[in-house]
Amino acid sequence: MATEIRYDDAGDTPVMEALASATDAAAPVVADGMGCHAGAAEMEAAARAAGNSEILDRYAADYPQGPHDKPQSMCPAFGSLRVGLRMRRVATVLSGSACCVYGLTFVSHFYGARRSVGYVPFSSETLVTGKLFEDIRDAVHELADPDRYDAVDVPGFGVPTHAEAKDVLAGAMLKFARAEIEAGPVATPAQGRADRPTVALLGEMFPADPMMIGAMLAPLGLAAGPVVPCREWRELYAALDCGVAAAIHPFYTASIREFQAAGRKVVGSAPVGHDGTMDWLAAIGAAYNVDPERIAAAQNAFGGAIKAALAANPIKGRITLSGYEGSELLVARLLIESGADVPYVGTACGKTEWSAADRDWLEARGVTVKYRASLEDDLAAMAAFRPDLAIGTTPVVQKAKQAGVPSLYFTNLISARPLMGPAGAGSLAQVVNAAMGNKGRMDDMKAFFEGVGEGDTAGIWEGAPNLRPDFRAAHQKKLDKLAKAAKAEEMI
Repeated sequence: MATEIRYDDAGDTPVMEALASATDAAAPVVADGMGCHAGAAEMEAAARAAGNSEILDRYAADYPQGPHDKPQSMCPAFGSLRVGLRMRRVATVLSGSACCVYGLTFVSHFYGARRSVGYVPFSSETLVTGKLFEDIRDAVHELADPDRYDAVDVPGFGVPTHAEAKDVLAGAMLKFARAEIEAGPVATPAQGRADRPTVALLGEMFPADPMMIGAMLAPLGLAAGPVVPCREWRELYAALDCGVAAAIHPFYTASIREFQAAGRKVVGSAPVGHDGTMDWLAAIGAAYNVDPERIAAAQNAFGGAIKAALAANPIKGRITLSGYEGSELLVARLLIESGADVPYVGTACGKTEWSAADRDWLEARGVTVKYRASLEDDLAAMAAFRPDLAIGTTPVVQKAKQAGVPSLYFTNLISARPLMGPAGAGSLAQVVNAAMGNKGRMDDMKAFFEGVGEGDTAGIWEGAPNLRPDFRAAHQKKLDKLAKAAKAEEMI
């Protein structure tokens, strides 16, 4: 008899059934070229025909596109999905093609989610006719249970990065929570209300960072409020109960709009490095009308410790930096104050007024800052500046390693570390210096694999590979013909 080996209780997670069959048995099948992997123009036209023009226009205003017409990072829906799966008493419904839903849920569970995800399939036909809306509504009604859930989310598309998709969901939930507050009394957060005025924190951070920020706010007579995106619905009420919202990650456009609608002030940048911390404490204190002497006392209490930590953990070398989390400019500031030469910073997120202080600080030191940076921008910067270390996305790291350049993946190895105040001042030095110290090893590996080929000739061959460029040319002609026909059809 076979015995199941179990490591935890993940296998006991209840599976939500019937959501995928919210459409009737004759539901249209998503054919090749249809669904969420169809062309951007086709999907946008279908969405507008279905009455979604207003929300698409809002996305276009909140998250302007960059040089590329589609995301070059993790699928944007992943951002909304992670936010939804982290929140207690919030159920998530995905609507998309089966391949996308499979990939999104697989990655989410890889990151530790132990919650089922509702699924409503769609095609261009159900999108245009409005049947998709009915299918989603039926699925939500079937799933909704006030004894178990406070909200149900249906993520959409049309957002450039997965980081900004977090803002889409966080902003939508803040808007709903704000309406509840305006309608009457709401439940008190489980941990109660703070005994001091609070500063809500926008953007996902290393768990120690909010605590460090709270310690730096204490001399001002202030406390750190909830981190948005939140973990439970009641925290949304507490977040809106602040007097100031700190846009630690500056791209949370929809969330900032809700704080401003609630009459809250917004402060950009973050307490990163010495200069960033001094300026941020001054800005927060001014927004709360704190006495200048108390602001100076708070600055003095932490300024010396930050300088000491930076001096004790120097970083020497040239570094190019890019990513799609939204904290790239903050990390660059910390690296520069640690002694590193950072000539280029690229972020896939868009430019907002809340990153102006960071951009101005970096540009004053000769750094090229690129918003909506494409993969091509990041690779060009790495080739031009010839860094001792390349920090970036997976394809940037891959290209760097092929060239024998030490590299680090931004999301897992850089953003997953404390950045704020004295704790963040020395947090990057160990991993960054260790990576740059591997240059000799990278050179040895490059020399060892030299000559094994690349692309079609990758690997070790006993003889020359049969490349058949004539087949490649013929296939390319077919692709060009199809593209030309599709363009002509669009113009009709």
